[in-house]
Amino acid sequence: MTVRDILILPDKRLRLESKPVAKIDAAVRQLVEDMFETMYEAPGIGLAAIQIGEPKRIVTMDLAKKDEPRAPQVFINPELVSTSCDKNTHEEGCLSIPEYYEEVERPARVKVRYIDLDGQPHETEAEGLLATCLQHEIDHLNGVLFIDHISKLKRDRVIKKFAKAAKLGKQPGNRAAE
Repeated sequence: MTVRDILILPDKRLRLESKPVAKIDAAVRQLVEDMFETMYEAPGIGLAAIQIGEPKRIVTMDLAKKDEPRAPQVFINPELVSTSCDKNTHEEGCLSIPEYYEEVERPARVKVRYIDLDGQPHETEAEGLLATCLQHEIDHLNGVLFIDHISKLKRDRVIKKFAKAAKLGKQPGNRAAE
């Protein structure tokens, strides 16, 4: 397993649309292992493959609390099948936009179709934190960032801040810059 570098805003690759995984092979399994290693090291609760520069429709997630055993989940080619009309607001952050958090309103419940590492199809209904995380990570696969769900003023401000930091080589959360 390898801890990979996480792409940081304003990296243009974060806006790429990820391609579906055609078959689950050793390379995909290795990528998933690397994603978990990277996510746990960061530390974070979710990671899309594009965040480590791999434009593949793969999401890793672990919503276990710090004092609980790990509960890793893998979603390959996830797609939102349905969303509820009622909304929830959660504070979101992102490993690709380190140290920035904002309240985001999203559908309270979702139904997601995906395949697992054994190639088996699944459909799951989620609410609360799991629903929020699934929507956040599936957004990544579509080139959408959580800041796209906030006001233009706030979004422009954070993009400007990260663009300036990148120009100076001082991105927040970037181990190489610290």
